[in-house]
This record gives sequence, structure tokens and C-alpha cells, in this order.
Amino acid sequence: MIAREKLNQLKAQFGPAVQRADLPSDGRLFVFIEPSAVRDVCAHIFRDLDARYVISIGADDRPFSGKFMVAHHFAFDREHLLASVLTYLPAENPKLDSISEVVPAANWAEREIRDLVGIEPVGHRFLKRLVLPDGWPDGVHPLRKDFAWNQVPEGFDHEREFKFDEPPEGCTVVPFGPFHPTLDEPAHFRLYVEGEMVRGCEYRGFMVHRGIEKLAESVLTYNDIPLMAERICGICGCVHNVCYAQAVESAVALRPPPRAEYIRTIMLEIERLHSHLLWVGLACHIVGFDTLFMQSFRIREPVMWIAEKITGNRKTYALCVIGGVRWDIAPETKAELRAVLDKLEAEWTPVVAAVLRDKNIQKRTRHVGVADRRLVKEMGLIGPVARAAGADMDCRRDHPYAAYDRVEFDVITADGADVWSRLVVRAKEVFESIKIIRQCLEKMEPGPLQTEIKDELPVGRLGMSSVEAPRGESHHFVITGENNRPRRWRVRAPTYQNLQGVPAMIKDQQLADMTISLGSIDPCFSCTDRLETIDLRTQAVKVWSQEELMKMVRVRK
Repeated sequence: MIAREKLNQLKAQFGPAVQRADLPSDGRLFVFIEPSAVRDVCAHIFRDLDARYVISIGADDRPFSGKFMVAHHFAFDREHLLASVLTYLPAENPKLDSISEVVPAANWAEREIRDLVGIEPVGHRFLKRLVLPDGWPDGVHPLRKDFAWNQVPEGFDHEREFKFDEPPEGCTVVPFGPFHPTLDEPAHFRLYVEGEMVRGCEYRGFMVHRGIEKLAESVLTYNDIPLMAERICGICGCVHNVCYAQAVESAVALRPPPRAEYIRTIMLEIERLHSHLLWVGLACHIVGFDTLFMQSFRIREPVMWIAEKITGNRKTYALCVIGGVRWDIAPETKAELRAVLDKLEAEWTPVVAAVLRDKNIQKRTRHVGVADRRLVKEMGLIGPVARAAGADMDCRRDHPYAAYDRVEFDVITADGADVWSRLVVRAKEVFESIKIIRQCLEKMEPGPLQTEIKDELPVGRLGMSSVEAPRGESHHFVITGENNRPRRWRVRAPTYQNLQGVPAMIKDQQLADMTISLGSIDPCFSCTDRLETIDLRTQAVKVWSQEELMKMVRVRK
């Protein structure tokens, strides 16, 4: 049993610092560590045992244990194990040694824990605010249980500006964002440019942070949250929908029926198809190849139509409930889906062949935006960014979920570590998605869509789930709770980690390559930032009806 083996290794290395452990399955390990040993344990897991860093989570557990909690998540991909290092901290002045010096990929997560929960990462070298608005008052932490979901803090200063660092000597500041023609969402890269060369940058994001994790633990219920999760990202909605449901199911040892698992797999791969086709088109548009941009969108459109045929919507599918799915796939729809896949494969094959031979695209993308294996390891980069650097990782194979353990597919890798290699990986992954969907349609047998849940879900259980989104691994962590909702739900989208590699990817390259380098990670700022409206002058909270919103968008000025 892999989980037991890793636990014994930690006990042998750290002895009494390992306080206790939960092993809910061979693919999950929760190990509770003495606070003073957490940094050394994480360094051992990351460096000596060569685990991949996933995310760190802070939680206010005071109403239940009288303490705060921190969890650092790691993945042993080759051993198919997700492991969590947890520790409890005192209610007064909670502090924990930072792990970011030994695990650089934890930089953002520790800053977020400080912002939202108020746990101080002692020794962190760059404790600048990450998530909270610039004018948010110090000492107020919205993910603490004594902060209401609709509360407006006293002293909020909406005029306060974010203070960027000074540029290096001899460099000029070039703002990239917060609004830019090639960005669909707000994000601000403050580039430090010497002549035409980028020498560094500072990032300011989280401008559309929506507080969904607070809503989940305050006003939503278990089966409301999948609908909210689906709106985290404009492309990877089904990913978050499934990932959340699986996190809860793993916490309470609940398994959906086989047919539901096949349907989840099919919809995830349909989503991967339209996402990759979208990205290839947009990437070609960025480098001035609009013919392929239009071809990609033309080929993509029938995929959107079949998604709507199955679920009633082109994008937000409302697929999951805890224990299964809402929608079935009728026999006539299966036949239509097979026809769509056949046509897609026939049309995409010559497009890929043409792209791989195109010297102009290669000149524009080779040796640009390089993220090598070392950067992948140190910054926790994932998905096509990692696979393009030769990192053979894919959650579908390494941490199987849904029906992925019952289908065969290849994990596509490349070795250039640049924009070109990321294009190649995504273009070829389209064929693997087609292969997976065909196998699911062939193997899926009649049966129920949902597992009946007769009793309330148990409280205080820990669950985590990783799902391979088109952009890379999405990871959800859940602590089950009272009132038919979780105590804590933490979402880690793939862009959250991949953005942290962008400064290294663009350093010492031409300013003109910034756009395609950033675009090559397929950034989603909304899912990274994770709406209600509050009038800061009157502190009034307003929930908008559909009629009011439609009237607003139709007003002509």
C-alpha cells in the first residue's frame, strides 16, 4: 500500500513529529505534523522524495477545534498518490514557518493564506499583498469564520493604489494590462524593459476575485456549489464541476455509478476538445496567422453544438450532483457524437500537418517563452506547459478518476520547453480526446446516473481531488461540514501555478514575444482569481435579477 509506505518513511525520518495520519484509500494520505517540523517535512517530501507541489490551504477551524489549520498538498505522480501535510496552530497570533524557500512553488499560496485567513508565513521573503483589494484594511481576513459573507469592512479605502516595486537601474516600465487587446480579463504585468529586452516584471492580479469559497461555506449547499464551481472558468467549467464533486465524494467514501463516471469523462473530453481548438486558433491569431484562427473556430463549432445537445447548454452543463450526474446520453445522441468525432478527426488531421510544417509559426514560437524542467519542478508548473518541457505528467493517468482507469490513451510530451512545443502538445492531444470519447461510448453500459444518498453527509471529513483540465491540473480540497455545506472549500486552478512561471519565461527575451509567451500558458485570470455587488458608499448589498441585468446590458447611451 503506497500511502502506508510513504507514511512509514515519514515516521522513520521525523519520529514523534508525525502526530497521526488518515489513509482513506491507497491514493490519499493525510498526515498531521508538529508545527515546528512542517518546513522540514515539506522539504523532505519535495526534495528527497521528489514529490510535486500542488497547493497550500489555510482554514479557520476555531469553531470546531479552537485552532487554525494549514495543509500543504503534494503529488507522487508515479505512485498515484496525493498527500497532504497538515498542522494545527493556536487561535491567538497564528504563525507557521514558511516553506517557500525550500518549495518555491508555495510562494503565492502562503501569501494568500496570510491575506484571507491571517496566518503568518514566518520567513517568507516577499510578503506583499496578493489577493485582497489595495484599499482593504490591514488585520481583516475575510475567510475567518467571524467575518460574514456579506460584510463590508470598516475603513475600506477605494482610492488607495497598489505600490509596485522600483524598476531595476536602466530599465523603463512598460505596463502590460490591466486591460490589453490580447487579454480577455484584467491582469497587470509591470514589465521592466531595457531597450527591446524584458529584464523582469511584477504581477498584480486578483482583480475579479469573487469570494466563491466564502459563499460556499456560508450560504450555498453541497449541490448548489457545482453550479458555482462551473462558473469559476469560462472554458474549464466542467472540470471544476467534476473536481468539486469528486472531492466531496472522496471525503465521504461515496462512488458514483459507472455510467455516471463515463458521462463525466465524455463531457470532460468534449471540454478539452473545444478548449484546445480555441487555444490553437487564438495562438495563431496572436502571431498573425488568421487563416488557421478561422479554421480552428470553424472546426470547433460542431463540438459546441453537441455539448448543447447533451446538456442543453454550449458551455455551462450543470452536469454533476454529489454522487452522480444530471444528464444522460441518449442512443441517438451517441450516434451523433460519433459522427462529430469522425468529422473533427478528418478535418483536424490536415490542419495539424500543415501547422507542424509551417516555418513562419516555428520562427515565431521556437525558443520563445522557455520553461524548462527545472522551472517546472521549482514553480509547480503543470499541464501542457510541463509536458512541453518533457515532464510526463497527466492526472488522468497518474491519479485516475471518473472512467479514465478504463480507457487507453497516450500522454503527449515534447522537449522544446517553448511556445512551439506547447502548440504541438495541444494540437496532438485533440486526437487523444477523440480516442477517449470513442472508448467511453463503446464501454458505457445502461445503469443509474446517481448513487442514492439517504443520510446527511458526515462532518469533519477531508477530501481532495485532482482533474486534468485543458490548461493542467485543477485541484479541489474540501472539509465537510454542518448545515449541508462544507466547512472549507479551496480551489486551485492550473493558471494559479503557471502564472508564477511567467516572469522567468519572459526574462531576457524581446518585448514583442511577451504576448505569445503569456498566451502559451492559456491563462485564465477568472479561475485564478476565483459576484455580487456592494455599494461602498452606502454598504448596500444588491442581488441582481435576470430582468434587471438584461435591461442594463440593453441600455444605449
